[in-house]
Amino acid sequence: MEKKDFAGVFPYLVSPVDLEGGVQEKVLRRLVDHLIARGVHGLTPLGSTGEFAYLTWEQRKRVVEVVVESAAGKVPVVAGVAHTSNREAARQAREMEKIGADGVLAIMDSYFPVPPEGVVSYFRGIAEAVSCPVVLYTNPSFSATNLSLEAIEKLAEVPNIRYLKDASANTGNLLTIMNRVGERIKVFSASAHIPLFVMMMGGVGWMSGPACVIPGQSVELYDLARNRRWEEALKLQKRLWNINRIFQKYALAACIKACLEIQGFPVGPPVPPQQPLSGAAREEVGKVLQELGAR
Repeated sequence: MEKKDFAGVFPYLVSPVDLEGGVQEKVLRRLVDHLIARGVHGLTPLGSTGEFAYLTWEQRKRVVEVVVESAAGKVPVVAGVAHTSNREAARQAREMEKIGADGVLAIMDSYFPVPPEGVVSYFRGIAEAVSCPVVLYTNPSFSATNLSLEAIEKLAEVPNIRYLKDASANTGNLLTIMNRVGERIKVFSASAHIPLFVMMMGGVGWMSGPACVIPGQSVELYDLARNRRWEEALKLQKRLWNINRIFQKYALAACIKACLEIQGFPVGPPVPPQQPLSGAAREEVGKVLQELGAR
């Protein structure tokens, strides 16, 4: 696969792990094949949907190995890296690049409060550990540490920090970031934003859990936006928004894994102590899938 800029639809993959802690490689490979066949532009294992915070290093490593092997260069793989310490995060990033990941999704895990200069040093350390492109990931809903505008501006000076995936749901702040950093950092939408609107502002695509469940529809929306067919794109975005709404209503990994189970991918429940969707919640998720023709 020729090295090129990241753009388009990058589903956040689930991490299928059995009750003994083993990665269910067969179903993960099948999911990768399915997503590529539906036209996605890249794959992102170990994002929030991938439950990285609940996995051991060996589980994380194996998930990425399986995805890289299965993708076989057909689309780029951007692997999540997260830890509380700079040294370990940098080590993970180097390992992911050795495995064959085409890029790194940099996530900051935290326990004690970290001052702004510490946040910058963490992400800079990851970028300096690898030669591949780095995607900054900020998700204030799940992380105690958020990337400020000032921190993003400083990190934009690092040559291989080239992308930002923002899950703040603050679209106005996202536009402010775009205005300040220009073309130095390109922006991916998250499911917390309305992807079409981010594309209209100059975004390059979206990295999200919903794209794992509605890959074909997500690619169609991206293509419409790229071709500036705004009226058709808005009509489709309105229809698809219900899947974003349902993922925001319920626990993320549990919801997406329930969707995939309904679609015939036996990915299993979320990693304990998380709990699977059941009863009325699972029925509601199934109804949304059916309405979108994704069941």
